[in-house]
Amino acid sequence: MTSVLDLAGIFVFATSGALQGVRKRLDVVGMAVLAFFTAVGGGVLRDLFIGIQPAAFRDVGYLLVPVAATAVVFLWHPQVARLMPAILVFDAAGLGLFCAVGTEKALLFGLSAPHAVLLGVCTAVGGGILRDLLSGETPTLLYDRQLYAVPAMLGATLMAVLSRLGVYDFAATLAAALLAFTLRMLAMRYSWRAPLARGVTTPE
Repeated sequence: MTSVLDLAGIFVFATSGALQGVRKRLDVVGMAVLAFFTAVGGGVLRDLFIGIQPAAFRDVGYLLVPVAATAVVFLWHPQVARLMPAILVFDAAGLGLFCAVGTEKALLFGLSAPHAVLLGVCTAVGGGILRDLLSGETPTLLYDRQLYAVPAMLGATLMAVLSRLGVYDFAATLAAALLAFTLRMLAMRYSWRAPLARGVTTPE
């Protein structure tokens, strides 16, 4: 089940990357590159920090799913763009899932709880950072206008706490993913923002 959910999250993130390619007027190759790194970039960074071969380079599904997402966006990007409200919901679900799974994997490899939380956040938002850098944008992580990284951090923290309390597997993953998902949805619904330094106006 986790594998299916993982691939579903990858598809949603890849769709986001491919749409960014359309907005940047990239060709299909550029779209595919953005889709791939948006989808699996966070997991690749996590695995490299842990010191293992990235799962994205062992399982062909991690390559085929971004290619499929690119094909869908390439052929029907106007229709896909109109579905953005629904895609943002799935994106929030992917954020929750990836922060929980990333934290759990880091803990399984013996990292301390704070480091595991850091890698959980990296898993959830790393692909978006790579997407923005490759497309010439300032990473949204640096101006977290609608609380994207913060929900991931809190979800990852809950995952680490539950693991230390002996709650493992599906129950812990579901609880952590739901927390991050709920906070992300509330942030979008009510336009919650991370605070700025005193006297600094909100960036456009």
